[in-house]
Amino acid sequence: MAKIMLPRIALTMGDPAGVGPEVCLHLLADEEIRRECVPVLFGDAAILNRVAAQTRLPLLAAPITPTQWQANWANIAVPTIIDWQAVDATMVEPGVVSAATGRAGFTYVDRAIDAALAGQVAAVSTAPLNKEALHAAGIKYPGHTEIFADRTKAPRSCMMQYSEEITCTFVTVHVGYRDVPSLLTTERIVDVIDLTADALTLLRGRPPKIVVCGLNPHAGEHGLFGDREEERIIIPAIEAARGKGIQIEGPLPPDTAFLPWKRKATDAFVCMYHDQGHIPVKALAFDSAVNTTLGLPIVRTSVDHGTACDIAWQGKANPSSLFAAVRLALRLVR
Repeated sequence: MAKIMLPRIALTMGDPAGVGPEVCLHLLADEEIRRECVPVLFGDAAILNRVAAQTRLPLLAAPITPTQWQANWANIAVPTIIDWQAVDATMVEPGVVSAATGRAGFTYVDRAIDAALAGQVAAVSTAPLNKEALHAAGIKYPGHTEIFADRTKAPRSCMMQYSEEITCTFVTVHVGYRDVPSLLTTERIVDVIDLTADALTLLRGRPPKIVVCGLNPHAGEHGLFGDREEERIIIPAIEAARGKGIQIEGPLPPDTAFLPWKRKATDAFVCMYHDQGHIPVKALAFDSAVNTTLGLPIVRTSVDHGTACDIAWQGKANPSSLFAAVRLALRLVR
């Protein structure tokens, strides 16, 4: 009987100066993960060797060159590191933001997207990038979500923070608060609702129950707060989604939308801006939530935390979110 090939999941190492290398070492060494998939780490072997030595973590994957990967990717069946040598490892200081580490982190993501689009890997799971380092390197994307959407030419996409405790999707993400109202349109909100409904139907095996949050305090209080965004923009989107048969409620006041009893009756919350959903997600599911981008032609998941430069390379990083990201990627692939 032929041996069943496990799906290859691309891991990106994240910013070399952050906790990404450390959490990737944990995942590469995990026996249960090895039984579920073949992790292929897009990173730098010299960095991983330094981090392994400093944290006393095992490095249980062999490096290959990008040329070897391209020649033999279809036969890769064990955890593997593709050594991009994107940064001089001797010059990287743990916890220190730099243009060099920003460029390297982007390189790993960019090459992993190429591999996913080419069908060489089943999905991409990303360790954190540092936005300041990206900008220092002249890379103007505000984060992974925008990189993936642009590189894959997705006609519509949105961020989803997923956990069994709470799930949120976002109409706007990495923008300043003063810019949020001008970016809200009925069409955009409908797109996010549609993407949310499709993803949760896939993951839960049934049509989901969705709550849409208002933008303003008390969801506008019938025009008392804000510029009637709820009446002009959000309510028409909810009505359009309801007309498609989606089980949806709102707009609810954001300060009461996430109460325990409401969370139990809700599969996903559609949020108007970044912190509206990220605060409850990280308060309730910091170690288990997964960031994924909906609407892409490839599967992409990510840790739900940043580079944590204050604890980088110290053996303190919790890898739970990366494990959850890989397992969610496998669910979406299957």
